Amino acid sequence: MVTGPESDQNLLEVQLRSEEILKGHFLHAFRDTVQLPDGASAVREYIIHPGAVMIIPLLDDPIEGLKVILERQFRYPVKRVMIEFPAGKLDSGEDSLTCAQRELREETGYTATEWAYAGVQHPVISYSTEFIDIWFARGLRLGHRQLDDGEFLDVFTSTPEELLRSCLDGHITDAKTLAGALWLQNVLAGTWNLTWQTPQPVTPKLAC
Repeated sequence: MVTGPESDQNLLEVQLRSEEILKGHFLHAFRDTVQLPDGASAVREYIIHPGAVMIIPLLDDPIEGLKVILERQFRYPVKRVMIEFPAGKLDSGEDSLTCAQRELREETGYTATEWAYAGVQHPVISYSTEFIDIWFARGLRLGHRQLDDGEFLDVFTSTPEELLRSCLDGHITDAKTLAGALWLQNVLAGTWNLTWQTPQPVTPKLAC
């Protein structure tokens, strides 16, 4: 049985001291001293993250049926090219849906007429405040990509079955994409429902 916050009091940690150890371009690292539930103290190092979005774009192929849009991108910390759903971090004060529309267009060139919010995930709860809002997009139309400076990625399509096989055989190990595959599988099976909306399109940023 899943219990609620009212039963969690015996698990909470209380901050005693906080020390900033790094302030980077968008990551902010701290080392805190906390009081544990038994009264002892411990050190917690963690990163403040602005949050992000991930998009599961559904493409209706007139010949091959439903496909999803995926990306291949080199991720420096793990020194590997990773297969991922389109995603990106929130700008300061940016609305989650606005960010999802922007990231989909900039990274893949696609825009979508319909969007549905699926939920939120916390990918690295042991050392980061990062959250990722999961969005589905459909009614896709292909335009021009507008990658950020220094951003290099390949865009390709996959059937849901191919996506799940890639998760099973270990070709896909990115946590957010694995979570997205779970959402997709349940949405297509009809066990998890989505509420679709038709938002106003976001105006692309002008190139400098």
